[in-house]
Amino acid sequence: MKTKMKPQGAITALATFAVLGCLALSATQASAAPQASAETAAALPVVNMEATVLAAQIDPRRADDTLTPGAKDSVLAVERALQARNLLDAQWVDGYFGTTTIKAYAAYQRSLGYTGLAANGLPGASSLASLGQSRFTVSRVIKPGSKVQRDGYVVNTRTQAMLTETERLLNRHLKLDQGSYNPGGDPTSAGTHDGGGVVDINVDGMSADTRTAVARALRQVGFAAWVRSPSQGQWPWHIHAVAINDTDQATQAQNQVGDYYLGLNGLGNRHPDDGPKVPIKTWEDYQRAQ
Repeated sequence: MKTKMKPQGAITALATFAVLGCLALSATQASAAPQASAETAAALPVVNMEATVLAAQIDPRRADDTLTPGAKDSVLAVERALQARNLLDAQWVDGYFGTTTIKAYAAYQRSLGYTGLAANGLPGASSLASLGQSRFTVSRVIKPGSKVQRDGYVVNTRTQAMLTETERLLNRHLKLDQGSYNPGGDPTSAGTHDGGGVVDINVDGMSADTRTAVARALRQVGFAAWVRSPSQGQWPWHIHAVAINDTDQATQAQNQVGDYYLGLNGLGNRHPDDGPKVPIKTWEDYQRAQ
């Protein structure tokens, strides 16, 4: 019995149809992959880095468990990610970025190999992105920038930009008496200058009104700033300024920012704020308002 053979043309047509079908399917899958990826990312919680870092500065200084406005959902997402890595107990997953969460986040930073200022417990851009993989996305990212020289001292580019804008508002040059990243450089500073975002401004020749005007302008662009007098410590008259939300801050500077938001003077005595009253803003807040 003879087996019927399909004509060669029909075989070729079937093969061509199969190849085209596979190509079409591959193309469809390829085009669908980015869409699926985008949909997955869109479904993840969004962590507002600005709000999270702010909470990490303020919450540890509170006398109660009040949450930092606008930060709860972001902090919760971070705490859940820390809990998933067995770095934070469930009882502390509460939207409050207190000392326990600071320690847990610092432990996570160390697990990534970070040391020093990079493991200070404040969420940095790189560590936050790493923590959020497959769990959350990050918006309003903050970066201190690179280190630069100013008046013979070291600051970062974010601090430099803030000082430059302050000078523009005042129409006068501001000279530094001390910069940032200066561990042990001045024992009277109690470690506030060990990290980034902190400067002391020379006030020689300034009247009392001018000193106040400078402190006010510094606060307007996003510094926690105070006029310091010799009666407050073993130092000459100067203006002490801490850039809010600088993620390179030493712990002592973080505490000063928290105290500033709570209406305190940033000193160890935690007395009421004695500086000019202005609406508190970060540098990023100020830029968006321009």
